Amino acid sequence: MRVSRLPLLALAITLGIAAPAFAQDAPVLSPVTLPGPVTVDHSGTFGGRKVAYQSVVEAIDVNDGAGKPDARLVATSYIAKGGMDARRPVLFVFNGGPIGASAPLHMGAFGPKRVAVPDDINADPSTFRLVDNVYTPLDVADVVVFDPANTGYSRTLPGVAPETQFSNVADARQLAQLVLAWRRIHGRPEAPVYLVGESYGTMRAVEAADQLQAAGDPVAGIFLLGQAVNIIEYAQRPNNIISYAVSLPTLAAVAWSHDKVARQGRTFEGFVKEAQAYGAGEYLTVLFQGDTAAPERMAAVAAKLQDFTGVPAAEFLKRRLKLTKNDFLRLLVPGQTLDSYDARYTVPAGQPMALYASRFEPEMVGYFQSFLKVPAAAGTYSLANPAEAAFESWEWAKNKTPFFDWPYVGQLKAMMDKNPKMRLYVANGYFDTQTTIGAMDYLASQSGLPRDRVRTADFAGGHMFYTVEASLKAFMDDVRRVVTAN
Repeated sequence: MRVSRLPLLALAITLGIAAPAFAQDAPVLSPVTLPGPVTVDHSGTFGGRKVAYQSVVEAIDVNDGAGKPDARLVATSYIAKGGMDARRPVLFVFNGGPIGASAPLHMGAFGPKRVAVPDDINADPSTFRLVDNVYTPLDVADVVVFDPANTGYSRTLPGVAPETQFSNVADARQLAQLVLAWRRIHGRPEAPVYLVGESYGTMRAVEAADQLQAAGDPVAGIFLLGQAVNIIEYAQRPNNIISYAVSLPTLAAVAWSHDKVARQGRTFEGFVKEAQAYGAGEYLTVLFQGDTAAPERMAAVAAKLQDFTGVPAAEFLKRRLKLTKNDFLRLLVPGQTLDSYDARYTVPAGQPMALYASRFEPEMVGYFQSFLKVPAAAGTYSLANPAEAAFESWEWAKNKTPFFDWPYVGQLKAMMDKNPKMRLYVANGYFDTQTTIGAMDYLASQSGLPRDRVRTADFAGGHMFYTVEASLKAFMDDVRRVVTAN
């Protein structure tokens, strides 16, 4: 049995699109007192090059858009030293939530140290080690990791209600103002800026980039990891037939990983592409026909779906071919439930997610104190905003009526049309059922984005595909190509 024992994976569950269960029981956040920027000299080998760099942990105040300070954000920067071009790119990196710290991307992908996760998915978490991250792109770009207010060491200012940050616009404003302030503080007004967001952070990235462009400071590019910008189109509402069609490639990938489909004469990638083509063809056609579809045609489609997913055709027929991802995760392996963020794993019944978070948080605190030299007296590093109402009351878009689409895809297109050098990179893990590879391809094909400046990539792994070392290496090779292309 493949039991989900991966603390980083569980951290993604708690910090991803689903509301974090452990955050609702967290104590009220303590104040943070950072005694000015904390700067430490380091050196390491990244991308095959020896790089001398500084880590800088600093507090930057942002305001409510009307000039009144409302939050003190703490960012962690990794900046190359000595003779570097002032136009050296800067990557601003953040996770999602929308109420989560950026610990997964910080310690799993972009920081100079990473938690090495074994390829053996049954490995005991106690064997995981902090190692040098030779893959981080510090050889070609500086990296700034951002934690939104009331996560990490960032806090709303005294007298400011945390709820004032509970909207996509206000949340993204924090990031946009931090980018502008960071460039001013560090004397980098000409440096190309790339925003790297994961999960909900992909929505934040688009809105913040739009705000920066409106301020006359457009970004050079955006990286969307586990993208959710078109989630309104692929969310599995009962009659949203597109969502079932674009989910099929992921179901096929997961079924393959659990050896529930016929592999003979096929490759993994080829099988997934077969599923994608079938989803966009016969499956979508019959879904559109709905109750008017001939019974024999419905039965033929159900049989084909069984071939792709390993779930009996009868289960599809019982649901008029609309098998949800949640039902799939429950039905594929009898007696077990697969993890929605990385369906290679199973989730033990009643397993508390807080257990995993409690194992990871000390690693993060220890890293800040030992490697980055942040004094213990500075305050408490928080993995997620403890406000119970944060997720439930979040304002996800400017449009508050049901008669408008969420604006993120349109914002992306408008920005790329206006800025002919802006690049977009979108990546997803094959085994992530929350933000799927099919939804990513649907975004790329249906949005009118300039194809010559858009790159998509599928990686082995789940929502945090970069915990798979081979995927991390390939992804970082892509990052280097994107940031050096301009």
